[in-house]
This record gives sequence, C-alpha cells and structure tokens, in this order.
Amino acid sequence: MTRQQILAKVDHTLLKPEATWAQIKTLCDEAVQEHTASICINPVYVKRAADYLCGRVPVCTVIGFPLGATSTAAKVAEAEQALADGAGEFDMVIHIGALKAGEYEQVESDIRAVKQAVGDKVLKVIIETCLLTDAEKEKMCDIVCSAGADFIKTSTGFSTGGATFDDIALFARCVKGRCKIKAAGGIRSVADMEKFIELGADRLGTSSAIKIFNQQESGGAY
Repeated sequence: MTRQQILAKVDHTLLKPEATWAQIKTLCDEAVQEHTASICINPVYVKRAADYLCGRVPVCTVIGFPLGATSTAAKVAEAEQALADGAGEFDMVIHIGALKAGEYEQVESDIRAVKQAVGDKVLKVIIETCLLTDAEKEKMCDIVCSAGADFIKTSTGFSTGGATFDDIALFARCVKGRCKIKAAGGIRSVADMEKFIELGADRLGTSSAIKIFNQQESGGAY
C-alpha cells in the first residue's frame, strides 16, 4: 500500500491531557496536508478545531473517555455538546464493568443511546480489548452491531495494552461485515499498519503514523 492509501485510513490522534491548542492546531495542519481520515481529539478542543478546519478534515472526538465509567446520560450529553461544536465522528468507551458482570442489555443500551444522540454521524465503540477475554470480545462484536454503531474499536491507548493482530482477526471473523473495525494503540511501524488493514481494519488510531512514515522515508529508525 502507498503512504496515502494508509494515511487515508488513519485517525490522526492527540488525546494527551496536557495537549495545548497549539499542538492541536499542528495536528490539524498535518491532517490536512496528509489527507488523513480525521483528527481525533478531546472534546474541549472540538469547536476550535472544527472552526479552524472548516470541513477540510473531519473532527473525531471521544466520549466517556478513557474509562467508560460514566452514566449513559453523561455520555449522551457529552456527545450532544460535541455534535453541536462540530464533531463528525465519535469514539465512545463502553461500560466495561457491566460487560464483565454479564449485564449485556445495559452495555447495549448505553451504546444505542449515544448512537441516537449523534444520528447519522460515525460512532466507533471502544471495548478495551486488553481487559477482556476472547469470549467477551466476541460478545461485544454482536452487541456493537446490534446497537447500530458504525465501528468496533480495540483500545483507548490508556489501559494495559493496545491493538493486536489476533484481536483484529477476531473482530473480522465475528462482525462479518455488519460494522467496520478500528485498530488503535501500539501501532509502531508501517508494517503494523499494513498488517492491521490486511486483517480487516478499516481505520487506524495512532498519534505517530505521519512521524513513522517521515522517519522511514528519511532513513531513520521507527
């Protein structure tokens, strides 16, 4: 795959709590220059980024991030505010404790409520694979699709691990085209990106994709 083919699938990401507007603006400029799929930022910067970008690149934000342990009402309110501020894509974190307890209806209703709040905008559902068993991951594939979300996503990047090749293969096997797949967290090389896409990832969440390409093309390590 070419650089542009890969970057067109990248959500160019900056979610560090200490991120400044100057850093977010740089992220926006890089995304425009490289034609990434979106920028992915915290909600506090959505309005400024959307005003700055003027539709040149979609603005993605995170909901209930990074723990997922807020009420459904809080997630809906957060999503509604971000939508009003100009977000076009939303990456929400599930109620992981409810999943662990087998409270599947609660997990699904949480996702469904956020999807209803964002309407026809893209909703990606972060299930935090590093905390789940394979059986729980398989169950979440069905729940995410049943709730009407657009993507199932591996990770926040803030827990004990990120995307793995095995998890993307599991997603592809279980969702069977009913929703799309996003790999996020721990993507460290062009080979990683190509492999995740080959296995079925439609999007890649990473803060370092452009840097990885630039280092590779300049002969540096990555």
